[in-house]
Amino acid sequence: MHTLEPYYAWRNHYVASEDSKSPFFERVYSEFEYSTKVYNFYIHPQWDTIQSQTLFCKVLFVDYDERFAILEFIGEWNDCLYNDIMQLKREVIDVLQAEGIHRFILIGENVLNFHFSDDCYYEEWFEEVTEDDGWIALLNFREHVIADMQSIDLDSYFVLGGELSELGWRTLSPAHLYERVNDCVSHRLGFIG
Repeated sequence: MHTLEPYYAWRNHYVASEDSKSPFFERVYSEFEYSTKVYNFYIHPQWDTIQSQTLFCKVLFVDYDERFAILEFIGEWNDCLYNDIMQLKREVIDVLQAEGIHRFILIGENVLNFHFSDDCYYEEWFEEVTEDDGWIALLNFREHVIADMQSIDLDSYFVLGGELSELGWRTLSPAHLYERVNDCVSHRLGFIG
């Protein structure tokens, strides 16, 4: 897992540690010291902590004018033991929402497992974003992770599956990725955003 870096090709567009509105503003990263682990496996030092023992993220891009954010994740999403959704909501999402962000693209190809608890934080997040025609889209999450989320009806809070499970996002700019995901979400939800 230590070789899995957050996507870095968009750094010429956005760097969270240089954004004064970001929850990771002024964070200093080590290039050589591997100190963070998911269970017994070191992860690359460029991942950001959300105060969870098993789930880490990277804010890849934020557009405050278009009001969307793209986040990438690694680890195990474990609401049962570590209440990861609460940590994510309070440490990252609330900060971004306070700055007007209401559309979220969550990239989960490096999320290995999902363990559920309850849906109160998902419901809260969903209600907050939908007040302003916002949405939360899951991109490239593993099939078994999506199945686990669907088993407790979390798919009622997220737009997921279909094209969003197979989108080659690394070949797109952040703006083009947003357009593709927004088109997909708008088509499914029946509104133009």
